[in-house]
Amino acid sequence: MYKFAVFGNPINHSLSPYIHNQFAQQTGCEISYDKLLAPVNGFVSSVQTFINQGANGFNITVPFKLDAFEFANELTLNAKIAGSVNTIKIKADKIIGENTDGTGLIKDLTHNIGIKLKNKIILILGAGGATQGILFPILKQEPNQVIISNRAQSKAVRLAKNFSKFGNTCSISLNKIKHESVDIIINATSASLDGRMPNIAFSVANNAVCYDLMYGRQTPFMNWAKTNHAKMISDGLGMLVEQAATAFEFWTGTKPDTNKVLNNLRR
Repeated sequence: MYKFAVFGNPINHSLSPYIHNQFAQQTGCEISYDKLLAPVNGFVSSVQTFINQGANGFNITVPFKLDAFEFANELTLNAKIAGSVNTIKIKADKIIGENTDGTGLIKDLTHNIGIKLKNKIILILGAGGATQGILFPILKQEPNQVIISNRAQSKAVRLAKNFSKFGNTCSISLNKIKHESVDIIINATSASLDGRMPNIAFSVANNAVCYDLMYGRQTPFMNWAKTNHAKMISDGLGMLVEQAATAFEFWTGTKPDTNKVLNNLRR
């Protein structure tokens, strides 16, 4: 039996046990999957205890993705470039860190929603850890341009510069977005968590695909997109399921069917 868990603080809201147990039923894998609350300053001791109990791997959510990056003694390319880890696999004495967030987003956009990113102009709102985790997989899809916008422009400038070697990136401050012509807008800010809307111009949503990384409720960003004639609107539930599936395959070598799980969650 595989022994898995997800670590976070808070953690009660996590859907990961439900998702991974459905994957296990589909694939015939025997697993246990717990959600474990780690103290804010006690991530390492918490996960080390879990490893000592025979863990095969675990997921990491807010606020421990940077701690997990430092804890891993081996990193995948995705994790190295993202600078954060949301999935760890235990293999003998190896603690292998992976970041499945960007892969999950791409799979949701391209497979579930049917949006192609090649040659598109993509606006990403926010320049924090969420954006850093999704930039490399997005740029691998060969968009025409990725514009990073943030309230503190210096962070957007730095991210755009750091990722420019992977594709065409630029930055612009939130209050200067006026009539940018974009195909896709991704809200990677924390505003939706607080029930707020990022401060951007109304016209920019017109005929664009608007995607909020937040899931579980109708967000102010999604309401804004609807009011301002977005072409398509989605929350991040599909990304959650797809990144979980990537983690499950990373651990077990078995690829689950995400459509069934996503449909069950939507119902």
